[in-house]
Amino acid sequence: MGDHITRYDRMPIPAQDANTEYFEAGVIKIGVEYRVLTDAVAAVARLNLMASSGGETGKLTELDDCGVSLHVHGLADGESLEYLRFDCFQEEPHYHYVGWSRKTNELLHIDPVSDGDPLTWALERIRTRLPQMLERAGASNVAAMVDLRAIEAIMPKVTEAAFRARYHADKTAIKALAETVRASTN
Repeated sequence: MGDHITRYDRMPIPAQDANTEYFEAGVIKIGVEYRVLTDAVAAVARLNLMASSGGETGKLTELDDCGVSLHVHGLADGESLEYLRFDCFQEEPHYHYVGWSRKTNELLHIDPVSDGDPLTWALERIRTRLPQMLERAGASNVAAMVDLRAIEAIMPKVTEAAFRARYHADKTAIKALAETVRASTN
């Protein structure tokens, strides 16, 4: 049953906050980011995480893709953590269930033939299946607190930001920013 899932024991590369627009709805925060993901970007992400003691990330080789990422954070015990990520990439669209208590990162591919446009599909999943997906990610406490009316209220803005990012992102500038090694904050 689980053959369609790729499991990692490392957490995904975090959002680049300087390139992410966030929208809040109660305990949920959704980030919209255009990502350029290459081996060089991933290597720098690993260096930056290690320098700030932020942990390790997942797959870091043979990467060359780009597209809109939707980061779904939930607030639990005063901490905001990313539990779901939809990487609506051009070549390999996929999504992640991120389980912080179990330190798991499960990747599932989106099939554009059967599911349609990955970005439209992902936005619809957030709008209609968010509590169930949070539960699946191991965030049942967050899932129980989701305010579906608040989610519905922010979705037009999230959708607008996602399509604006898809069609108007400056890929060269985003890649350059992602390839920047930042000094340790410790």
